[in-house]
Amino acid sequence: MSNLPPEVTQLRSQLTEATSIALVDNIQFCLVSTTFTSEVILTSYVCDGLSKDEQDTPILLLHGFDSSLLEFRRLLPKLATSRQTFAMDLFGFGLTERLADSQVSPEAIKEHLYYFWKTAIAKPIILVGASMGGAAAIDFALTYPDVVKKLILIGSAGMRKGTSAGKFLVPPLDRMATDFLRSPKVRREVSLKAYADPRFVTTDAEVCASLHLAMPRWSDSLIAFTKSGGYGSFAKQLAYLQQETLILWGDRDRILGTKDAAKFQSIIPNNKLVWIDNSGHVPHLEHPEITAQEILKFIYSGSQLC
Repeated sequence: MSNLPPEVTQLRSQLTEATSIALVDNIQFCLVSTTFTSEVILTSYVCDGLSKDEQDTPILLLHGFDSSLLEFRRLLPKLATSRQTFAMDLFGFGLTERLADSQVSPEAIKEHLYYFWKTAIAKPIILVGASMGGAAAIDFALTYPDVVKKLILIGSAGMRKGTSAGKFLVPPLDRMATDFLRSPKVRREVSLKAYADPRFVTTDAEVCASLHLAMPRWSDSLIAFTKSGGYGSFAKQLAYLQQETLILWGDRDRILGTKDAAKFQSIIPNNKLVWIDNSGHVPHLEHPEITAQEILKFIYSGSQLC
């Protein structure tokens, strides 16, 4: 964590769960060059596990909105027992560096993701996206079909139309909005809604969910992403997905609800929908063992060997 500002590293002492501490201590950084800025972007990621066969395809995990790779603290170790697994922080989010002169948008996120992949992995991947990370994964898989061998969506965004309201988020309303989202009370309410079982909303979970708020320009990046319109609906493009796709959905999801799962299933050509029982929006945190089992079962099955 030596590349992180002291405001972030100080929060590490508040973590109590072994998986949280282990993942934070395993964070690495690489320099990613893109075409949308002349600056290199210090990008945070974790890599764990070794593939049993050199031909095995590595896994890459993408987090959700205003989150970080820490949301995979329980899932990543379970996947890493079978093959090499990466989790990275998307541009404008997590612990990845935020630039003063760059606008955060789905296009910038996709390009940064591509150049991160090219820098740190450089071979075909199994792409896993949760919530907004699912929308980012869909966008990436559609644009770079040769890079993504299989696609896994966990409570994915990308089915609903975006909003233009963010374009009218002018000062001081923009800062008021991010100050509201920064509020511990608001973040706790969101966490309680994300889980089916409120007992998962521990002090450790709240620290994991807010660690990135101490990053410089957190507000600026969130405002820029909101003003870009964020991710809209991929409904018209989903039929063009070439990858076998696994759709995982918590049966008690109160963030996105449960109706979008069937919509994804009806449009994506080659897919499998699996419901995670007694789970909210984050089955990878509530039921990491079951989530990992379903992911690995999917990887080792189907017509595309990975």
